Amino acid sequence: MSSEKDHNQANIQATLIRSRLRRVPRYRTMFSSLFHYPRYSVYWSKADPVPSFISRDWKGHEERHKEALRKLAVTDTSFPMPKEVYEDPDVTGKNRYKYFERPFLPFYQQMPFNVVFASTRAEPYTFPPPSTKYLPIPSKYTVGTQTDYRDAEVQTDPYSPEYIVCQDSIPELLTLATLTWGRGLPAGQAEVEMIERAREKRAWEATLPPLSDTSQFEKRRRRMNAMERKEWAFREQEIEKLQEIRLEVLKELLKKRDENQNEVNMACLNAQWSKLQEVKEAKLAQIHRTHASAIRKLLGKGKNIEGKLERRNIIKDYSDYASQVYGPLSRLGRFTDNNSEDFVVKNHYLNTYEGLVELESCLPDFVTQPRIRPPEPKVTTTKDGFLKRAARMDHELAEVHKALLEKKNKGLEAKKPMRFLQRKPIPQPRLPTPTLEMNSNEEEDIEMAVIYLQKLLRGRVVQNMMFEGKEKRLELIQELRTSHALQEEDRLVKKAEKQVTLALQRQRNLHEHKVSLVENHLAGLEGWVLADMFDFLSKELVRLQEERRVHALSMLAERQRRMREAEESGRRQVEERRLQEEDQIFKEVIKVHQSTVTSYLEDIILNTEENTAEEQARAEIEKMAEEINDIAYEMESRRTQLQSEEIVAELVYSFLIPELQKDFVKEKVRNAQQKHILAAHQVIHRHTEDMLQKHCVEQQQASDTELLEGETENEQNS
Repeated sequence: MSSEKDHNQANIQATLIRSRLRRVPRYRTMFSSLFHYPRYSVYWSKADPVPSFISRDWKGHEERHKEALRKLAVTDTSFPMPKEVYEDPDVTGKNRYKYFERPFLPFYQQMPFNVVFASTRAEPYTFPPPSTKYLPIPSKYTVGTQTDYRDAEVQTDPYSPEYIVCQDSIPELLTLATLTWGRGLPAGQAEVEMIERAREKRAWEATLPPLSDTSQFEKRRRRMNAMERKEWAFREQEIEKLQEIRLEVLKELLKKRDENQNEVNMACLNAQWSKLQEVKEAKLAQIHRTHASAIRKLLGKGKNIEGKLERRNIIKDYSDYASQVYGPLSRLGRFTDNNSEDFVVKNHYLNTYEGLVELESCLPDFVTQPRIRPPEPKVTTTKDGFLKRAARMDHELAEVHKALLEKKNKGLEAKKPMRFLQRKPIPQPRLPTPTLEMNSNEEEDIEMAVIYLQKLLRGRVVQNMMFEGKEKRLELIQELRTSHALQEEDRLVKKAEKQVTLALQRQRNLHEHKVSLVENHLAGLEGWVLADMFDFLSKELVRLQEERRVHALSMLAERQRRMREAEESGRRQVEERRLQEEDQIFKEVIKVHQSTVTSYLEDIILNTEENTAEEQARAEIEKMAEEINDIAYEMESRRTQLQSEEIVAELVYSFLIPELQKDFVKEKVRNAQQKHILAAHQVIHRHTEDMLQKHCVEQQQASDTELLEGETENEQNS
């Protein structure tokens, strides 16, 4: 059970404990190692683990007896109250050390005690039987209440009822009064281990020898030192576990920070890329509009190269349904749907409800009440069970129609969306039309001469083409010239031959036309394939460039991240090294304090023991000397001559005869050991002689083998 010693220890630990100091991290300077930018703030927690209604003062057995007597005197006036007798402090006597020792200040020197307080033992007080004449009137009443709400809805912490401790009993449950809901309750594995350690410590303290037993003081000190080393080792293990948990938390925070940073970087990259794409698309649209406007202007100029003014041909405009008369351009400020409401049909029967009712009344009955007759199934088989020709034809036509629809739908399938970004091909602009600026009449004359020369060259080209055609068809021309001189029958034959020849020519032309169409289709397919291939290659090139650019950006980001991680790891190593140095300094300081206190206590105890032993020995020696002197004087006064001679004889016998016996025993032992020493000398000398002979024989054999080897080598060389 707990006692005043346990109360003092618990009070000191509660005063020295650091669990009420809370470290609040500063997120902006969490990884800083500068003193003017601390990484955390320390504040004192206002939550007291000890409830306010529990007194911190220790009430021993005597104080409990006094308090019980006071309560009894209050309730029973006939009870005689014993007078308090104060003990003599004995300042100059045995309690002198209490008034001349430096006090222990727990708030300034945070160091645990190396002393276990001895328990005060007092006889239990027996209460007298209460008087039955007057029953005691209680000053307080406890009334129980029943609520309509649950504890979880009304309060934050579970309700702890009041308790009364029985006389001369301190239950173990009171040692857990510091545990509250959320701070140790409900109890987990750590709390159970703490309770077990407290039980083991109380059991160990009960097995310690008392302080009053000076013979076992050294044993008590050794056991306390061993327990203290065990507690320090356990504390170091707890600190290592806390550091590992903190390291894991820091790793998770760093990992989460890297993920958030990567997400932010990707969002910035995507935003920048989309912004550049919008700018690019806007520029392309502007270029396309400018290109279309320039092409229209070039087409307009190409229709009138010479720059002549032409009048409007109204007949041509109205005969061409693609002209501005039927389809004016909106960019010229004309819209075809202007005044379209003029052509809207406005009818009373269609725009009003009364008109609709009147129109419905005029309609026949079969319009408002349609009569639907189910169609009769067509008979597609004959009486003999054969399929009719019309049905067979319909079936074949349905299959052909279905095949045509499938082919049509297959050709009109929607293109699949492009997986990657593709660059739209930009059509190459046409070459600019050459123009001449004329500054004088001579240049105009030169231009007219050039135009006339062009006309001559073109006419000459046409003449050459006609001459080449005439040369190719010279035989046909001659036949035509001779055909006029033939007879009518021959003319008919020639006409038939002519028709056959024309038919053959038409067939050849048709064949050439088909071949040219096939070649054109093949050329178109080749051009389409080449265009797709070039388009794919250009898009792949753009994609590869974009991929390399993104890869370069990712490499730069990865390099920057690694540099930051290296800097952060360096700072973290510096912090860990500094923390290790602080822990080592703290351990050394604690060790120095402990050694100082231990040496101080040892010096005090040793000096006290030496002084006490010296005083006791001196007193005992003086006492024994006085007794021996008294006995000697008394014997001297009563001693006769014969007794004096007996004393002398006893002295001679006690001094001389033992010395002679000692010399005789030494001589006897020496003679007994002499033969063993001689035998040992003989064995050692014989062994050394044998070893020398063996060594000489081995050297002789080695020299003989070397001589034989030298002779064999000489013979081989010769």
